[in-house]
Amino acid sequence: MMAVVEETVALSRDTVERIREHLRGTRVDGWLLYNFKGNNPIASDLLGLPAMTRRYFVWIPAQGEPVALTHRIEQQPWTGWIGENWPYSSWRELDSRLAQLLGGNPRVAMEYAASDAVPYVDRVPAGVIELVRATGAKIVTSADLVSAFYARWSDEGLASHRRAARDVYETAHGAFRHVAQALRAGRTLTEWDVRVWIGEEFERRGITVGGDAIVAVNGNAANPHYGPSAEKHSEIRPGDLVLIDLWGKENDASVYADQTWMGYAGEQVPERIADIFAAVRDARLAAIDLVRRRWRAGEDVAGYEADDASRAVITDRGWGDAFIHRTGHSIDRDLHGSGPNIDNLETRDTRTLIQGVGFSIEPGIYLPGDLGFRSEVNVYMGADGPEVTTPEPQTEVYALLSDPRFA
Repeated sequence: MMAVVEETVALSRDTVERIREHLRGTRVDGWLLYNFKGNNPIASDLLGLPAMTRRYFVWIPAQGEPVALTHRIEQQPWTGWIGENWPYSSWRELDSRLAQLLGGNPRVAMEYAASDAVPYVDRVPAGVIELVRATGAKIVTSADLVSAFYARWSDEGLASHRRAARDVYETAHGAFRHVAQALRAGRTLTEWDVRVWIGEEFERRGITVGGDAIVAVNGNAANPHYGPSAEKHSEIRPGDLVLIDLWGKENDASVYADQTWMGYAGEQVPERIADIFAAVRDARLAAIDLVRRRWRAGEDVAGYEADDASRAVITDRGWGDAFIHRTGHSIDRDLHGSGPNIDNLETRDTRTLIQGVGFSIEPGIYLPGDLGFRSEVNVYMGADGPEVTTPEPQTEVYALLSDPRFA
């Protein structure tokens, strides 16, 4: 039985020309895309192709026509391909064709990161890297190409993100209102109940893809990826610290919004909670301030540098060991996208925050068995500078039983 692929390649000549222009500004001779059974989503998305049962390569050179190396039994998806198509059947023929394609020992960009330094880009298997190197080609990372041609938001992507950002913001605040009303009425309400409420509200608002939430009280919030379930959850009681991290988007082609908010189930936020949250807030602001200052000065800023700026604030306040994750992640059509991350902890992301990419800024402080804190906004690198797309970023923990917004 043969798999039937109805989709056809969708890479446009305009995109190819823009890739060529980018390549000509570098010392790279071309971009070599590889895919097998969808193991490289970057190639799948750029080409508009689903997972396929045979290996293929696509060569986009700085000069000359693009070339696809495709298997003879999977020709239907290449109908309308704008370049040359070199079909193969045997592995020997594929090796020979690849050597012919990469003659002259070119510098070749691939979804590869030395020592797995940027896992979101490190998509090509080691065996394929060996195969390409055997031709004499020198492989370099395609990380900057991925940022420019995969992770950048389209105009409609930006518009969809802004709509989702407003919906996510209003849902989070509605969830806190739901908590406050239950507490005032003496009704039992759990983390799971609030997670379910958020899911229903997302559906009502048209957040139909990937919508979900972390709802965590006190020590549960000290686990950054805690998720309450129907079987395992905590009740939300007076005096609890409540963290709500929620995300979603409108449809498959849209860009996600991802935010984290914090409330206190009482009338006055205790000083200790307010002080720790202030460190997280100031760390968030420090990262954004660095990005803005560099933009105003006409200077590049890399993801790791924004992480350093944020982390320094929390370290200076005495909580450095409790900040256990990167400051932020790329956002595109994936919640955790393939563009630059705000990271010099888990990895050292040296990619530049170029115009058109988006990312989260979400420092946190986690005290196991006690409390967890995080504040998260999203940033878009626009033509007029970095834009915080999250409405009304939080400046202090909400006092749920005295703040009139949650009456």
